[in-house]
Amino acid sequence: MGRYSARRARLGTQPIVVLTDGDAGRRACIACHGAALLSLETRRAGAPFDVAWGYVSDAEIVARAGSHFAILAPFGGRIADARYRFDGVKHDLQPGVTGKDRGFRHGFVRDADFTVAALAANADAAIATLTTKAIRPRPGYPFSIDLALEFAFTTAGLTLTARMRNAGAQAAPCFVGWHAYFRAAPGRANDWSLHIPAQSALGTDASLITLPGSAAYVPLDAAPTLDFRQPRAIGTTVLDTGYSGLAADTDERSRTHLTDPATGFQLAVWQERGVLHAFTGDTLGAGARRAIALEPMECMANAFNRRDCADAIRLEPGATRTFRCGVELPPA
Repeated sequence: MGRYSARRARLGTQPIVVLTDGDAGRRACIACHGAALLSLETRRAGAPFDVAWGYVSDAEIVARAGSHFAILAPFGGRIADARYRFDGVKHDLQPGVTGKDRGFRHGFVRDADFTVAALAANADAAIATLTTKAIRPRPGYPFSIDLALEFAFTTAGLTLTARMRNAGAQAAPCFVGWHAYFRAAPGRANDWSLHIPAQSALGTDASLITLPGSAAYVPLDAAPTLDFRQPRAIGTTVLDTGYSGLAADTDERSRTHLTDPATGFQLAVWQERGVLHAFTGDTLGAGARRAIALEPMECMANAFNRRDCADAIRLEPGATRTFRCGVELPPA
């Protein structure tokens, strides 16, 4: 048996896939429901440690409270008043709904049952490919998108490659994000160090809708409490904040680092483009600050209503767009 393996399994009633690096003692588990990462087990300070704050039971997978590791497609975050205009046509995601009940976020696949299209293992990786055709015409979204997700587990960590293909006859607005929650140590986020290599924080209104135009881009010099350009302790800082202008390393990946100063254990959440959303989970009740959501996003929230995102969200008929992100782990 080789170093890597990929297999089907179950967590209670829910089908899952398990990717294993036997030599390093690492394992990743992914639910077919919602394609949510459930666990990412490695070693920290010589002991097993799960860096992912995922669901631990079949009931939690179905309830999906907190959207842990949700795949956000064909959009992430909120759409202002659940309305947008595309190619001159107005769309309403909640026809007939009025007042405070209006509000739509995080796309359509969090409750989708993905198909395991392929499992593979070779000398370099364990790989699972999950697919869905759940993004089909519905109120406010008359478009068809095929979504394929490839999870590749290697010595470096876990890579997520998301491919969106426009299966319809007209151009479609779409982008993808990953609602990932990570931990650098047991305990609370207050004690961890965070580094986000961004130029700006994304300013929002009280409904967390990104401000219009250039007002959305808040220089971090003007928002010191949100400034993590230099690694520093999260402390009591409350984050539910997008970051843009992410600086890339020489390999063209932008890396956000989460570190446990007590041990030096560090992971890096990377993405090839887009924005990062950071969320300390203060609204999650007993789960508040048990992890920090570091969410690679192809575009910012409410991108469907922004001229500066028009090119990034547009997918022509028959075309495919790919977004890559992932998490790098320290050597086992």
